[in-house]
Amino acid sequence: MSLSFEQLYPGISPKGRAYLAGLAEHPHAPRFRNASGHRLRSHELDEVRTFHERERGSPSCCEPHPAWLDPFVAHLREHVPFFRHFPSGAFADLPTTSRADLARDIAAFVPDNLPTSEIIQFETTGTTGHRIVIASHPKVTANHLAFLKKALALHGIELSATGGHTAVVLAGFQESSFTYTSVNPLHDEAGIVKLNLHPNDWNDPSDRARYLDWLAPELVTGDPLSLPELSHLGMTHRPKAAMSTSMMLSPALRQELSNRLGCPVVDVYSMNESGPIAAKGPVGEDFHLLQSRLLVELLDPLGNEVAPGQRGEITLTGGYNPYLPLFRYRTGDWAARHPTDSRRLVDLEGRSPVRFRDGQGRWLNNIEVSRCLAAFALPQFQLHQDSQGTFHLRLHPAARDADNIRQALETLLASPVNIGALEPKDKVVAYTSDLANHPSVAGPTSRPVA
Repeated sequence: MSLSFEQLYPGISPKGRAYLAGLAEHPHAPRFRNASGHRLRSHELDEVRTFHERERGSPSCCEPHPAWLDPFVAHLREHVPFFRHFPSGAFADLPTTSRADLARDIAAFVPDNLPTSEIIQFETTGTTGHRIVIASHPKVTANHLAFLKKALALHGIELSATGGHTAVVLAGFQESSFTYTSVNPLHDEAGIVKLNLHPNDWNDPSDRARYLDWLAPELVTGDPLSLPELSHLGMTHRPKAAMSTSMMLSPALRQELSNRLGCPVVDVYSMNESGPIAAKGPVGEDFHLLQSRLLVELLDPLGNEVAPGQRGEITLTGGYNPYLPLFRYRTGDWAARHPTDSRRLVDLEGRSPVRFRDGQGRWLNNIEVSRCLAAFALPQFQLHQDSQGTFHLRLHPAARDADNIRQALETLLASPVNIGALEPKDKVVAYTSDLANHPSVAGPTSRPVA
């Protein structure tokens, strides 16, 4: 369903409308492929402002049994189909859930007492091969920024851009990507631009640095694949901060990016299912929990909480998306709780980015493989490149169209692909490589291998 301009940007001012048009019409602008306004009406804006104020003044959840937990569980049992017949008992004795549960029937996790007329949805593939469509709402999208602000506050940084200026650029680096321009009504219609740094989206590759210099964003968000590309464009503007989300960022890479971009690089541990979970502060490698209504357990394989200082699987309950309430949700990521501060995680092992070298010597990131495989109903898969550069794809026994999958991958990778069977598991690492320099960031990702 396509929405009108007025539905995408309720109450936008003439100044905001003109600035929005200028973002797309600038001579160095990329091709924006989508539209994604804030969609927030007056009363919803008030609710979002209240949420931001509450989170700004609230500490992160660190208690083993916070006051909101029992009412939350009662709500799940009454309104969420998946939990209606859940076993009874103490919270710590109840079963855990996983992405596989969401993949089987995501609709069973949407509360039946919420209106569905304004649901927005997006697809995520994750690292397990489980493709899911997540239900959300424009207020949830707007509330996401509250936690990015808390992550920036750890570094003493505050966003201050107003109308006529760009607050945030969300930078990706993919063969194709969802891109748009928007304005934020919470900040006097300051600009928000989601763009793709891949040359495919630009009339001239040199336009990327020119356009970013014109935008002069306060904050640039990306990941360990897009931020290195950004750092090599020759942009002269220095944002207040850059922020890496969704994949593990090594300390050495964070420092290199900070040096090249001339600003702090904030490492945020985040998932599509939960939003931002924790962020690193300016000193040390600890991750500081961000959300006031997200309970974080660290569990052993049997579902028992591990002792402080011991590593366990990060498991989430609560969250700020009412359309996807999480309950003892195993993330597949591991960390230990700080021995003396329960609001900090140490030794976090998140999802690492993986690059593959194709048959022509070019580097491709795993997101591009996910897009290639999106047309196939794959419950699970694992793609591995061995030290000789040979590709091995293992498929779940339930997978179909193996010949077409092979053909699609061989076209993308310009290389033969060996296909074998994958032993079904609750969680697998979808992408791995034995090539010693596959995660390197020595230069632009588009540079051929010598």
